[in-house]
Amino acid sequence: MDELTHLNYKGEAHMVDVSPKADTPREAVASGRVVMKPATLELIRNQELKKGDVLSVARVAGIMAAKHTPGLIPLCHTLMLDQVNIEFSFSGPDTVNIEARVKCSGKTGVEMEALTAVAVCALTIYDMCKAVDRAMSITDICLQKKSGGKSGTFIRQDGE
Repeated sequence: MDELTHLNYKGEAHMVDVSPKADTPREAVASGRVVMKPATLELIRNQELKKGDVLSVARVAGIMAAKHTPGLIPLCHTLMLDQVNIEFSFSGPDTVNIEARVKCSGKTGVEMEALTAVAVCALTIYDMCKAVDRAMSITDICLQKKSGGKSGTFIRQDGE
């Protein structure tokens, strides 16, 4: 089992000292899904919801969330992000898939930024569509891939 780096020798939470680390290229890809009524997805696809273009607003919300992750997750380091890319796709008649890809050159990874971006995209979709579908589900938010740093590359395998 890997060491829990956010705990000191007394078991207390602390922010990890990354000052000795070299800057290296970092990238993380996270994904998630919002499952809804088929009629709701049609409204999104046709941009017919009263609040506006759901996916455009969700994309901006996800980008903003990635940039503000250290303000939301207590022990995250502040990072200068080089890129945040949000993509949406559809699977079946009732699902919006979300993928966030975050890049930086830094001393620590961007997994939390990518995961936060996906979560806030999903919450924004829910918020914009809740008037027509309160039964939506936000599911399967997970890290798909990360690269860079001492721990190297992680790629999620089917079934993980």
